[in-house]
Amino acid sequence: MIVIDTIVQGVLLGGLYALFAAGLSLVFGVMRLVNLAHGDLIVLAAFVILSIATALNLSPFVALLLACPVMFAVGWGLQTYLLNRVLGEDILPPLLVTFGLSVVIQNGLLELFSADSQKLTAGAIEAQSVSLGPVTVGVMPLLTFVSAVAVIFALNQIFYRTKLGRAFRATSDDRETVGLMGIRPNNVFAVATGIAMVVATIAALYLGIRANFDPSIGPARLLYAFEAVIIGGLGSLWGTLAGGVIIGVAQALGAAINPEWQILSGHIAFIAVLLVRPRGLFPRAND
Repeated sequence: MIVIDTIVQGVLLGGLYALFAAGLSLVFGVMRLVNLAHGDLIVLAAFVILSIATALNLSPFVALLLACPVMFAVGWGLQTYLLNRVLGEDILPPLLVTFGLSVVIQNGLLELFSADSQKLTAGAIEAQSVSLGPVTVGVMPLLTFVSAVAVIFALNQIFYRTKLGRAFRATSDDRETVGLMGIRPNNVFAVATGIAMVVATIAALYLGIRANFDPSIGPARLLYAFEAVIIGGLGSLWGTLAGGVIIGVAQALGAAINPEWQILSGHIAFIAVLLVRPRGLFPRAND
């Protein structure tokens, strides 16, 4: 029974990691960009939610609705005025620019909010739980996992069943050719990054409710997201969910053996999967 409970808790934790990773996976799938500032943008979104909730005396869930358009605009602006300028065959310039962006965001947040830990308060729902057969799970972890599934389902619907999704896929396959067909790749990339920032904002909500956060935690969130994306297969959104679950379960099992092994167990699982499947579990056919 204890093992089952541990695995279930790990699966639910994996939902949070999948939310961290979904935006990263979308951006890579569309423009082959590895955004080293992704974790810091999640933290930025958490502070935006906190600021809105505090200023207007709102629930974090209501503040999320106001924060999403703000972060979409942030993503659109970053891609339009910064990242589009460095995209190309050479992957080094985007890596250097997003690394620099990470440093800027961290220091900017330190100036605005100090190094003190913050937390989003959701009220009584944080302590509520429900019974799922032989195990009892918290409402918030369950809601986090359900949200991860819903977000990834929505992203897949956008990617494969909409005109915008066709533009994403076409631009990803051949940027030069779609430009000749009237599609402006830079605009497509900006919309993709904006959507990725909306997903990051949803992840930030659950991150802020689950635990304390401060301006310095972005790189660790990026690491979890990166591992989930690699495990699932680059560009595979459902694979990203699977990758997040694998990391979450590994961490839960490691913590059950020894609390000091929690983080290490996730990294070991990451390496173990790559030894068996170097391209991840569900790599896209054209990768």
